[in-house]
Amino acid sequence: MNFQIALILGQDGITNGAIYALLALSILLVFTVTRILLIPLGEFVTFGALTMAAIQMGKAPALEWLLLALTLIDCGMDLYQYRHKLDGRKFQTIGLKLGYVIAMIALIQTLPLAELPMVFQALLTLALMVPLGPLMYRLFFQPLADAPALVLLIVSIAVHVAMVGVGLLLFGPEGARTEPFTDTVFRVGPMMLKSQTLWVIMVSVILIVTLFLLFERTLYGKALRATAVNRTGARLLGISPVFAGKATFALAAFIGTLSGILIAPITTLYFDSGFIISLKGFVGAIIGGLISYPLAAVGAVAVGLIEAFSMFWASTYKEIIVFTLIIPFLIWRSMTSHHVEDDE
Repeated sequence: MNFQIALILGQDGITNGAIYALLALSILLVFTVTRILLIPLGEFVTFGALTMAAIQMGKAPALEWLLLALTLIDCGMDLYQYRHKLDGRKFQTIGLKLGYVIAMIALIQTLPLAELPMVFQALLTLALMVPLGPLMYRLFFQPLADAPALVLLIVSIAVHVAMVGVGLLLFGPEGARTEPFTDTVFRVGPMMLKSQTLWVIMVSVILIVTLFLLFERTLYGKALRATAVNRTGARLLGISPVFAGKATFALAAFIGTLSGILIAPITTLYFDSGFIISLKGFVGAIIGGLISYPLAAVGAVAVGLIEAFSMFWASTYKEIIVFTLIIPFLIWRSMTSHHVEDDE
């Protein structure tokens, strides 16, 4: 390996690591607020990328019908839950949900999707994908919010498996890539930097800093994190655990979808590509101990760099090398942390 190759591998590693860092922070965010390890996070990445690709080809993404189906189920559950105390506010909320979905379907069916500027294509993709986060929490996790962490993990795995099947149904087995934001290439000394790489790194850094400041330095962020420590105490202090769960799932869906939009011009994504991507983000989150945002981000970037250099030295074993990283950190965490049993 010479210096030129090392620079290229380092650039690829930092680019991938920036995406893994975003996913690691999303996993950390959801876990610290809801105690849920969000295994289906990778599906937001792949669904977002494939939806963006469909829009760029001028096809109406089938995701709109998934959004409609889940919204109808959500509204039906709300009607059943509040059947004895329905009022105008409840009907207004249900009407807003249905109106939003109908408006999105109307836009998808009428707009010249392929002719839209790329920024509007990305916004349309986010508008379709982000509501799936709160819907996922409402339908699958909210009824079990007080269950032990193991039960929540099992449900999370089940949702992931179901979403992979839904992805095959909606998008088919073919992979897709999207057009890059820009084709400009910059020369920095002996290294060539693609503008798409700079976009990935810049957006990732902005989101990482924003998340850190939000959850470590603001009252609202600390209030959200309080729901994971004691849901009853948070409720007594006026913090809604239901709103906290939906808000964090919406934020995770936003970050996952944006990550998919960022990496879709770089690599071909398939309906089942999300699990491996999110698993590498999970390794970064474990390095951060599922507690520290900065450590999780640094760990995820380290995962990206190790993966890139492993592809050069031992490409056949790169996945094994990356996932083996989690073992020493788990051993270290188990030796240095106090074990606390879940409350009955």
